[in-house]
Amino acid sequence: MSIFSKIIAGEIPAHVVAESNEFLAFLDISPLAEGHVLVIPKKEVDYIFDLDDETYTGLHIFAKIVATGLKKAIPCKKVGVAVIGLEVPHAHIHLIPMNRVDDMNFARPKLSFTPEELSATKEKIKAALRD
Repeated sequence: MSIFSKIIAGEIPAHVVAESNEFLAFLDISPLAEGHVLVIPKKEVDYIFDLDDETYTGLHIFAKIVATGLKKAIPCKKVGVAVIGLEVPHAHIHLIPMNRVDDMNFARPKLSFTPEELSATKEKIKAALRD
């Protein structure tokens, strides 16, 4: 069972910003930027291109909804999208608020936020998604 499946099952806490029956979006705990969100299918599949077509397209539509709220909540030029897929064996999409190309450089040192800061960011994004 992947760490993401444990988050889905409620075994590991996460700062969830959006959820549907099939998908979950939560803050990355080692982000490249404030508001860095991971969007996952609840079905555990390692490689994104192994997802069935319905889940694959649904994941991207869900990510688009989350990205729209993310851009409202965290001032940025755009929300960058990345699929790396090497760090956790569970398909996921990174949504990263960005103002320059280097904001998407995964080789950069990751940021660290307190649980209170993560909670505040989560609430900003959730509020923007309700608007």
